[in-house]
Amino acid sequence: MKILVSGATGFLGGHLVRHLARRGDEVIALGRDREKLETLRPFCSGLTACDLARPVEVSWPGIDAVVHAAALSSPWGRHDAFRRANIDGTRHMIELARASGARRFVLISSPSVYFRFADQYDVAESTPLPKPVNAYAATKRQAELLTLAATDLDPVILRPRGLYGRGDTALLPRLRKAALSGPLPLLRGGRAATDLTHIDDVVSAVLAALSAPTDLPQRVFNISGGEALPVRRIAEAAARRSGITPRWRSLPITPVLAAARLSEMVCRTLPGSPEPRATAYGVGLFAYHQTLDLSAARTWLDWRPQVDFETGLDRTFAAEAA
Repeated sequence: MKILVSGATGFLGGHLVRHLARRGDEVIALGRDREKLETLRPFCSGLTACDLARPVEVSWPGIDAVVHAAALSSPWGRHDAFRRANIDGTRHMIELARASGARRFVLISSPSVYFRFADQYDVAESTPLPKPVNAYAATKRQAELLTLAATDLDPVILRPRGLYGRGDTALLPRLRKAALSGPLPLLRGGRAATDLTHIDDVVSAVLAALSAPTDLPQRVFNISGGEALPVRRIAEAAARRSGITPRWRSLPITPVLAAARLSEMVCRTLPGSPEPRATAYGVGLFAYHQTLDLSAARTWLDWRPQVDFETGLDRTFAAEAA
């Protein structure tokens, strides 16, 4: 296949480009970071540095599929920046996919669209979506709607939860930084749990989406490692592998959430809108149980996770040590 990958200089995009090339696909890589793009040259037949907030001026005739992995992914930031990256960027990638003759468009979305301040168990794709918790969730939902409307591109949307693995610069590093900065909040007695996804499982899910039949009865799929992992276990395991012993402080959820929301209000008024030390969304992740139902991916994509959490940590930290 000839596959165009956006966000190729990101965590998922870089892994995906290398895997596709190794299995024999022809890959075109798009990304914003020119230096990182150059490291992908041995794996690609074409490289283009571009900002997807603006229309892409080139096209590649004969593209079979597009994987749109580019996004602004953060719990904090100005709505305008998320709109340009996640809504305008998706619109421009859809235009590029059409100009290049693509027959399938795979969007990497996020389970943050499900988030609410409540326990949620085995959330299915058919679950009514709540009011978005932040600009990231709001703009990813809009990106999904744009993608679903592009029926001529045979769209498939993946919502992978909590990506981690070799090269992760977000999830585990954030946890390690928090563990170093002081006691971690133990909220609601430590009952919060979630599911994570090792990067290898996300790549295999993308491959399943690329090869899925055109008559899929649904177009949106949850992706995760399939384990309900206590957040306390995740934080302690990540810290332990880094030689850190995390401390915990039991705190009541209501005042902690109120303090995080107040901090957000203050930071929005400051020049540059610096990210607050704690966001309401971040507090919610430490407080509530939120796991995904994977039955649709198993049934319609013939996909299931292969990497359990401990194995994923072994792969992650072995790669970092090397």
